[in-house]
Amino acid sequence: MSSKNDPKIPSEIEFEKVMDKRVPYEIYEKLKQAEIAVSGLGGLGSNIAVMLARTGIGHLHLVDFDKVDLSNLNRQVYTIQHIGMPKTDALKAIIGEINPYIKVTTENVYISEDNVKRVFASYSIVCEAFDNPENKAMLINELSRSCPTAKIVSGSGMAGYGSSNTIRTKKVFGNVYLCGDRVTDIGNGIGLMSPRVSICAAHQANMVVRLILGIEEE
Repeated sequence: MSSKNDPKIPSEIEFEKVMDKRVPYEIYEKLKQAEIAVSGLGGLGSNIAVMLARTGIGHLHLVDFDKVDLSNLNRQVYTIQHIGMPKTDALKAIIGEINPYIKVTTENVYISEDNVKRVFASYSIVCEAFDNPENKAMLINELSRSCPTAKIVSGSGMAGYGSSNTIRTKKVFGNVYLCGDRVTDIGNGIGLMSPRVSICAAHQANMVVRLILGIEEE
């Protein structure tokens, strides 16, 4: 990752000026003050984190226990140079190459019922981006119980190559927002492909932005 002291790296003021030209000041200020957690840094989570970094989110907390594998490269943001690295470290490095002035914190840990509150209690918005349905349900249920004010943006149903238009965002209950078609799954034998996974990730990232700005889905 490039150092902030590298003379080739634009200054923080230069980054700010560019954002000011593309995003209304009052909106950018809200995004810059936001602190968002992303749990699971695979096809959904890695893409969500990069999109939020490019959007100008001020603090991203990245959570995963896994390492980058060759099989990840068909739909996740990592490259060959990251194989074998913890996903938390690899993604932090990638975001540093996009904007080194974003605060990125990481936790290389397997999430279970026992540590959900400790890891996520200080974040008002949590992106759930697990692969396993049981782990998804566990995180949503435990966050709803132990962090009842947190807004949860989850993904379900983005496998295969079906119509992009079937991927939707909907508030399903309480503070839980679900993105996806809620049907397709890798278990159906249709695989996971970058376009549809990225579309779902974009829905999640966009919902996070909307929540930061005080907009909620019906």
